[in-house]
Amino acid sequence: MGTLEWDRIALPAPVAEKIIRISVREGQRVTAGQLLLELDPSQTRARLNSLQAAVARQEAELEELNVGPRVEEIARARASLDAAEAEARDRAAEYQRLLPLSSKNYVSKSDLDRARASADSAKAQVQSARQQLLELERGTRSEEIQQGQAALSQARAEADAQRVLLEKLAVRAPRAGIVDSIPFKLGDEAPIGGSLVVMLTGDTPYARVYVPQPMRLKVQVGGRAQVTLEQLAFAENEMEGNEVEGKSHPRTYEGRVRMVRNVPSFTPYYALTGDDVSRLSYLAEIQLQRDAAGLPAGLPLRVEFVAVAANRRPQEANATTEPGDSLSPLTPASGELLTPDPPSTNDSAVQPEHYDGGK
Repeated sequence: MGTLEWDRIALPAPVAEKIIRISVREGQRVTAGQLLLELDPSQTRARLNSLQAAVARQEAELEELNVGPRVEEIARARASLDAAEAEARDRAAEYQRLLPLSSKNYVSKSDLDRARASADSAKAQVQSARQQLLELERGTRSEEIQQGQAALSQARAEADAQRVLLEKLAVRAPRAGIVDSIPFKLGDEAPIGGSLVVMLTGDTPYARVYVPQPMRLKVQVGGRAQVTLEQLAFAENEMEGNEVEGKSHPRTYEGRVRMVRNVPSFTPYYALTGDDVSRLSYLAEIQLQRDAAGLPAGLPLRVEFVAVAANRRPQEANATTEPGDSLSPLTPASGELLTPDPPSTNDSAVQPEHYDGGK
């Protein structure tokens, strides 16, 4: 036993903003790229404008580094060097005039020391001005240009990320499908990561069942199965005005096993011993074909797996089938329905083809 399901896609909220528009309703079929709802873009757009201004500033700074210093800056540095050299010559001359007077004790030793320190300081100022001029004449260092390029790349990346975030505020359908639910209403502010829209997608539905442990080795990916919807037959008879007497003829669909879990469900495997192992169940999904495309999700169903004949190659037994591929009718040569294993003496043993999903 199991239920009919469709692949579900949840569209999360990229930011915590107010919903300002809902363009679809629950149950509506939409196409890929169709607008579903919109979030308030005011704050995100303002942030994007700020980042774009930062990009412009970084571009200007990088351009300045590439061009190098202006001619006026080089001329000013050269003039500063000339002034420093003149000052150094004057201080040196002053020291030279005091030096012979000091030997005759016409000036104090402290005055001579101050004159020598002043001359040395002026000489150092000349060296500093000369190095500043040389730095300007050689232009911008390559490392500074690389730093400017890196800063510009970072600013552009941040602006691009904000631009993508702004586009995400207009929530669009990633695939064609049906809007299953819209948890939030107009004016609500969904938290970041909260599901704004839940969609049902895919070309055909699939059956979600739990395989009991006695049948697990016989169910493989790619194997064939028959899916029966009994309640659907009752509903169709009632809609057509027919009187339902006894049990209605169920409708059966064919499909392929697309997934079987290797990890058991319900009771953990490490807590079981002896006959209790028969209580294990494994989740399986059976993809239906085109004739089941109009079925809604949530319908109860029953699945019977088809055993592969021994003379078939394993490659054929495990071949996968895409939704819509035609399946040949069941014949003794192609396969047979799995029959239940002999009943166990343990009352908890489960009959495979009538397993109720753990009830």
